[in-house]
Amino acid sequence: MGKKVMKRTIAAALVMMLAVTSLTGCRFGFASDPDDPNEVEVKAPIDTSTDTFQYDSELKGTSITLMNSKAEIQIALEEMAVAFEEKSGVHVEVMPVTDGDSPYTKVVSLYNSGNPPTLSILDTTDVIALAEEKAEDLSSEEWIKEAEGYLTEVNGKVYGFPLCIEGRGLIYNKAVIEEALGETFDPAAVKTQNDLVALLDRLVAAGIEKPVSMAKEDWSLGAHQLQYIYETYDGTSAGAQEIIEQIKSGELKVKDHKRMSEFLSTFDILKKYNVAKGDPLGADYDEMAIDLADGKTAFWFNGNWAWPNLKEAGAKNEDAYGFLPYFMNNDENDFANQMIQGSPSKQVMLDGQFADDKQKAAAKEFLNWIVYSEIGQQMLVKTCNVIPPFKNNPYEPEDPLSKDIYEHVQNGTAFNASAIVPNDHWAVLGAAMQKYLADRSDKEELMQSIEGYWAQQE
Repeated sequence: MGKKVMKRTIAAALVMMLAVTSLTGCRFGFASDPDDPNEVEVKAPIDTSTDTFQYDSELKGTSITLMNSKAEIQIALEEMAVAFEEKSGVHVEVMPVTDGDSPYTKVVSLYNSGNPPTLSILDTTDVIALAEEKAEDLSSEEWIKEAEGYLTEVNGKVYGFPLCIEGRGLIYNKAVIEEALGETFDPAAVKTQNDLVALLDRLVAAGIEKPVSMAKEDWSLGAHQLQYIYETYDGTSAGAQEIIEQIKSGELKVKDHKRMSEFLSTFDILKKYNVAKGDPLGADYDEMAIDLADGKTAFWFNGNWAWPNLKEAGAKNEDAYGFLPYFMNNDENDFANQMIQGSPSKQVMLDGQFADDKQKAAAKEFLNWIVYSEIGQQMLVKTCNVIPPFKNNPYEPEDPLSKDIYEHVQNGTAFNASAIVPNDHWAVLGAAMQKYLADRSDKEELMQSIEGYWAQQE
């Protein structure tokens, strides 16, 4: 669930200038001016000279629609659609979900109107909710074997095409840390909560007054942060589901859940060093990217989907950004302190109710094209700038955030756990997290909110 790329204004530029001049006369960071009118965006070249994919000529002239809930790749998907149509003759219309709208609500409303998209990019939770009633069974598709470990099944059937792997944690700007401390920064040396606090204290002493950015958005707080209490149970989706069922049934009280207290301990650390501590609910998401790129902060809790924002703020592919884990305690051997969360966050669902046979065939060809064509493989990684979940894709992401997650996945230092929660979880409990972030509630009230939410679920 990424935030759309910033739309910069003169006001935003003034905010950036103020941020720089407030660093007690010292600027940490090396970002270029993101508003440079002479700067030309360089797109990764796509080699179209080789294309061994077999297209079905009978599908020429077919039109399908693709609803996109991943705003930061809207233009990239449109470029992919054009490339696919040039080769296949199949037209793919990419429909964006309006920023702030719920993709689940949008697709349900389209079904209710009798005009749903042929393909829908949705969160895994949404696909599971709609699968058996609305979706086409994709279990027999060839690409299944390429996505082993990243498939989501509903009663033994696959209804979603895993579009990408996304990971999250504490994004760091290596250059900022090294300039502040005057020494080489080794992220592997930070192994525990105490190590993180010691590093933050050193950065404060070096002049970075508040070295952490924390997003106020309910989706960030209620999904990306809070869901660690489920996903770090044992680092698997099955384990996350197990702990959810225990909380839901009342068998486990939230206050007795070890990961809850550990999570809040980490969250409190981030609150303490939050650059927006004085007004945490007034924090501006776009400004956080500027702060990290320019060195007002050194860390930003987020995911690799934040790269377009950092790039817009002046960060370059050759810059050294990466992730630290969301440290849960002081046990160096705890997997949560050693590994980065990385999972297939977005799935593509094929309509099984309204699409005709030709549209279904064209949609399946498009998905296969992404996995098996030389052009589709390149564009998924280079144009959409995502981490491919398909083991046959030979391309690596080029931006430092996605590259870091990719390396964790390849090296076995990423855990693949996705908590399957109701589609209002991030909004309802995100609001409860916002209250806690702003010190308008205490831990007890927050935990009561979590228990109350799950008690209402069937």
